[in-house]
Amino acid sequence: MKFQDPQTLKEIAELIACSYIGDADFPVLGMNEIHVVRPGDIVFVDHPKYYDKALESQATIILINKEVECPTGKALLISEDPFRDFNYLTRYFRPFVSASASIAPSAEIGKNTVIQPNSFVGNNVIIGDNCVIHSNVSIYDHTVIGDNVTIHAGTVLGADAFYYKNRPEYFDKLISGGNVVIQHNVDIGAHCTIDKGVSASTIIGEGSKLDNQVHVGHDTVIGRRCLIASQVGIAGCVLIEDFVTIWGQVGITSGITIGEKAIISAQSGVSKSLPGHKSYFGTPADEFRKKYKELASIRLIPDIIDKLDKIK
Repeated sequence: MKFQDPQTLKEIAELIACSYIGDADFPVLGMNEIHVVRPGDIVFVDHPKYYDKALESQATIILINKEVECPTGKALLISEDPFRDFNYLTRYFRPFVSASASIAPSAEIGKNTVIQPNSFVGNNVIIGDNCVIHSNVSIYDHTVIGDNVTIHAGTVLGADAFYYKNRPEYFDKLISGGNVVIQHNVDIGAHCTIDKGVSASTIIGEGSKLDNQVHVGHDTVIGRRCLIASQVGIAGCVLIEDFVTIWGQVGITSGITIGEKAIISAQSGVSKSLPGHKSYFGTPADEFRKKYKELASIRLIPDIIDKLDKIK
């Protein structure tokens, strides 16, 4: 998430009442999660296990809960609770603004686009030309939709990320300040849910088609011309490359990559990254040929046991 206007290190430190290490005028351009940070961004870290990853990332401002040696060309914000303060900054720079109408006045709607009754279009939404938004669709703030997009009834674009910190007495929610981007020529079925990024964008690539009841988690990026069948569940921060086919009821864990032109059969469970140009099935999902050999071997077990019993 980029700030509308550049900030300085001192200004950010004053907002969250913390100390800092670095030039007071050090430029702060935005804030992002570790996997999408760029120079000028703030990233937060609150566990020693991840200090090095944050300090060595592209982020140039590290919001951290311990004073450490500051890498050259970077700055530190020293906070007793980086998670809390990251949330404060998200609320400050992207506050929730209640809409005053079913289509917010700040929304931009393209030529020949049809929005059916009872749909909601939030603040600063952009919808391209020749789109059809069916009834009871909810399009949250800052969503961007390209041209020639069809979205069927009951779909929700831009709900919060499922992201919580386990405090001693409660789950503390990480505030979502990102958005959803739907590129040109995408079709989205009924009752799909596509969560916005925590600080960046959840993206559905050009020409991709989603069936009914598909869930896409925060910060996931789906490439061009992918086919995703009904009841697929995709966790956050997944990269699905171009021309991938995913059949019904597949579950995909977070933070992995599905390679270009991969095919995943129905009801598979994907727990690791899968190379492209291959077909997969099963739980955990693996290549067709390997999985069939495993199943064939399993089927032989009763016969082997019978033979062993007879020998005894």
